[in-house]
Amino acid sequence: MVLPGRAMATFRLALIQLQVSSVKSDNVTRACGLVQEAAAQGAKIVSLPECFNSPYGTKYFPEYAEKIPGESTQKLSEVAKECGIYLIGGSIPEEDAGKLYNTCTVFGPDGTLLVKYRKLHLFDIDVPGKITFQESETLSPGDSFSTFDTRCQLLVYPGAFNMTTGPAHWELLQRGRAVDNQVYVATASPARDDQASYVAWGHSTIVSPWGDVLAKAGTGETIVCSDIDLKKLAEIRQQIPIFSQKRSDLYAVEAKKP
Repeated sequence: MVLPGRAMATFRLALIQLQVSSVKSDNVTRACGLVQEAAAQGAKIVSLPECFNSPYGTKYFPEYAEKIPGESTQKLSEVAKECGIYLIGGSIPEEDAGKLYNTCTVFGPDGTLLVKYRKLHLFDIDVPGKITFQESETLSPGDSFSTFDTRCQLLVYPGAFNMTTGPAHWELLQRGRAVDNQVYVATASPARDDQASYVAWGHSTIVSPWGDVLAKAGTGETIVCSDIDLKKLAEIRQQIPIFSQKRSDLYAVEAKKP
């Protein structure tokens, strides 16, 4: 998710690595409490993890799905307004017109819903002897990109990597995206539950545009914070001017309208 806008010198980013239980109301209440705690620590942008109000699994999506706006997103709107922050609501299973989506909502400091993003690329994996999982068994893909304006620039990924892809790819992908896009990258994971049917890797992480890991969680429930320095970002882009060297005469990225 891209957060473009006017630059500010520094701000604090917080990631909530939530221990997700089978009780939706408990998940939502605890998530909002941790958001309040992060805001009290000075965070201006806070992100929850993927599927924060529901266990992650195809058998759970139909049971836990709700409309947007709905019970969970209303609570997110209220806590964003109360704390005066930008809140990236991880994701929840959404039901709309008989279809299910893995959907991320984002709320502004006044509690307004800024954007709703339905996961475009569903997670289907089959690694023999390790893990087989198919979101597409129950979920439908979204059909559009989503961006919103703030006073900073970064990429935020609420994600739920597993015990196979996590150790192999989690940090590698984050550091690669940070360097090749010259932006701060943040990834918010659920906490690890070894008894769950899908075991999340954890290790929510914030990476600098140089590829340095600024903050990284362990596996349990926690808040990960880092101060984001946009002056540093500007310096890196000046030192290695990849954007001015783009060959738009040879290639381009184009988003097609649905």
